[in-house]
Amino acid sequence: MKTDIDIHNHSHFSFDLWLTLIKSHPEFKAKRVELFSSFFDIDQPIAEVAKAVKYYDDLCNIINEVIGGNVDTFEIYLLILGSLNVDLKQLEKSKLKEFYQKSEDLFLEYKPIVIFENLHQFFEEIKARGKTINILSNTGFIKGRTMRKFLINENLDQFIDFHVYSDEANCSKPNPQIFQEVKCLIKNQDLDLQQVLHIGDNPVADYKGAKDFGFHAHLLTPKI
Repeated sequence: MKTDIDIHNHSHFSFDLWLTLIKSHPEFKAKRVELFSSFFDIDQPIAEVAKAVKYYDDLCNIINEVIGGNVDTFEIYLLILGSLNVDLKQLEKSKLKEFYQKSEDLFLEYKPIVIFENLHQFFEEIKARGKTINILSNTGFIKGRTMRKFLINENLDQFIDFHVYSDEANCSKPNPQIFQEVKCLIKNQDLDLQQVLHIGDNPVADYKGAKDFGFHAHLLTPKI
């Protein structure tokens, strides 16, 4: 990923996560499908489970972008399970929580790959100039709490002034409300909106969302 980002004319930098800074471990999604199938005793071929997981992951991501809200992780689980003919009336929330914990453990074992070139060095350069950084990410299967753990493990959290995740803010990019949350958390409240640069890979959620709010934006081409 190219780091041709203008850090001189901006004072605060907001970064998307997925396909901007990181991408999934190549084995993680398949492992998660296997875990999902075995944990919930799904009586369907693994290929059908994988198909349902991908369908509802993509659908809920689109819903979040179009509506601007946030489909909860457990709601996504229930949509998938319902489509696979699992009796939802027999499920308790504690079961969903237990699965999430197992999936988090799996996520941290098969951790994402950092794709942004020289990321630690780039963050260090920004901070050395007295500038600030945040993470702004829509979430789905992976909650903000888990992303924080990953970023701590990668020694990246030390550079990040604050995090904004859609499951915690209960709204998603490109909803201006979530960009407003970023603005409110910036330490220098006198900072002009044009001094904030949001960097992401999604033309609608990241680039247009940030521009419409009044931030500057930099669109990255994801390296899959």
